[in-house]
Amino acid sequence: MTRPGRPTIRDVARAAGVSKGLVSFALNGRPGVADETRERILTAARALGWEPSHRARALSASRAFAVGLVIARPPELLGADPFFPAFIAGVERTLSDRGQALVLQVVPESAEEAGYRKLAADGRVDGVFLLDLRVDDPRLALLEQLGLPAVTIARPMAPTRWPALLIDDRPGVAAAVAHLVELGHRRIAHVAGPDHFLHGRVRRLAWERALVDAGLPAGPCVASDFSAAGGAQATRELLDRAERPTAIVYANDLMAIAGLAVARELGVDVPGQLSVTGFDDAELAGYVSPTLTTVRTDPFEWGRAAARALLELIDGEPVADVPTPPARLVVRASTAPPPAPPAQRRRPPAPSRSEQT
Repeated sequence: MTRPGRPTIRDVARAAGVSKGLVSFALNGRPGVADETRERILTAARALGWEPSHRARALSASRAFAVGLVIARPPELLGADPFFPAFIAGVERTLSDRGQALVLQVVPESAEEAGYRKLAADGRVDGVFLLDLRVDDPRLALLEQLGLPAVTIARPMAPTRWPALLIDDRPGVAAAVAHLVELGHRRIAHVAGPDHFLHGRVRRLAWERALVDAGLPAGPCVASDFSAAGGAQATRELLDRAERPTAIVYANDLMAIAGLAVARELGVDVPGQLSVTGFDDAELAGYVSPTLTTVRTDPFEWGRAAARALLELIDGEPVADVPTPPARLVVRASTAPPPAPPAQRRRPPAPSRSEQT
């Protein structure tokens, strides 16, 4: 029984000119439907205002028709870091087209394992995304134990049977360092993310490797937490040194933008005395002053691709690792050649012999 006036699958099939079975396949994201036909069905469903009955679908298929994402970060950081909203928006875009839901939990790190256990025990999700991979990540074994299909965002260090979104931060960091070296910088520092996060360590090691490749000694490195406050504190520490770096490579844009504010507060001109690069290319990066040179990634598309892979995995299809386009450096106004050493700065001409007499 349906409520009077509520559109049904039969109505969608009639509007799209296809069978009810094909509508069911399209709305549930199942294979066997041509892209053009699927889009016609989805368009008809939206036009009619059709909405799935998740309870009925779940009961009939023994499925939750939902996927999970557990994030162990402070809630205030999620609001400030543009990565998470963009990634979640990409996930939601794909899920909404397939009649699926996202169950999001934001928890302290100490409660992360309990979050996954509760999702599995309550049958609330059919699979999960694994973000913020650790160097030695205990969640991989936990998900195997719980029987929850997963897609990892980046390839874990330990072997796993789950597909991964193949994200490689190293070329982007290497390009940032090479750009600074080409400008003439030799004292290039790094503000890193937490070293127990895989992407924090990967970006730090990429910075170190790029300096070695350029024939430069290791610059100073300050570990932070990806937050604006942490980036500001790390920048103060670097700029308080007797021998300041002439450039700082930050592990994300949020810390880099905070670093710009600290440099201005301390009277350090960017880029005249200090060059700054970020990572992510957040929307704000093109509007701060000076505009931020940074590494562009696409977390929205990552979210879409990860959601597609997870839904296919839940449907029992073989899913390979998912490649992503390489990150690229976007050069803006926060980088320039370093100031010339005092001995190389132009001196006023010596007085002539007649002037001396």
